[in-house]
Amino acid sequence: MFLETERLALRDFAPSDVDALVDLHADPAVMRYLDAGRTLDRATVESDLLPRYLARTGWWAAVDGAGGELVGAFEFRETAPGVRELGYRLHRRHWGAGYATEVSRALVDNGFRELGVLRVFATTMAVNHPSRRVLERAGLHFRRTFFQHWPEPIPGSEQGEVEYGLTHAEWAATRTG
Repeated sequence: MFLETERLALRDFAPSDVDALVDLHADPAVMRYLDAGRTLDRATVESDLLPRYLARTGWWAAVDGAGGELVGAFEFRETAPGVRELGYRLHRRHWGAGYATEVSRALVDNGFRELGVLRVFATTMAVNHPSRRVLERAGLHFRRTFFQHWPEPIPGSEQGEVEYGLTHAEWAATRTG
C-alpha cells in the first residue's frame, strides 16, 4: 500500500485491474479533457496504458477501503528531482464524492512530509472548472495560463491550459501558527 486516506487506499496497479481501467478510459465524460477527448479501447489500455501503470511510473490505483473497488487512478509522478506532477481520473460514478480532493491532499501532504518533495504542480484545461476546484481545495495555487498547439484541438482548448502549484515553503507556512 502506497498511501491510505479516510476512505480510499492507493496501491500499485495489478493485471487484474484491466477491466476497471478499460471501463474508466472508455467513458467519454472521463476522457473529455484528456488525450484529445478520445476514449481508449481495450487493446490500447492493455498494450499502452496498463504496462506503464504496472511499471510503477508514479501512477497508483485508488481503491475503496471498504470493498476494494477501483475508484480511479492517481498520478504523483516525479518529473524532476524534488518535483511531482499531480493528476487523477475517476470513474464517473464516483464524481462529486470528494475522492479527488481527499487523495490529492493526502498525496501533497505525504510528498512534502515524507518524500522530500520541493514542489507539486498540476495542469488542466482552463475550461475544466471541476478539476480546477479540486486543485484549489488540495491547496495548490493558480500559477499561469498557457497555450499549446494541439493537432486535434477539443472544445475549450482555445482558452488554454492552466498550471497550479505549491512549494514546500508555501505548504509549510499553512502548517505553522
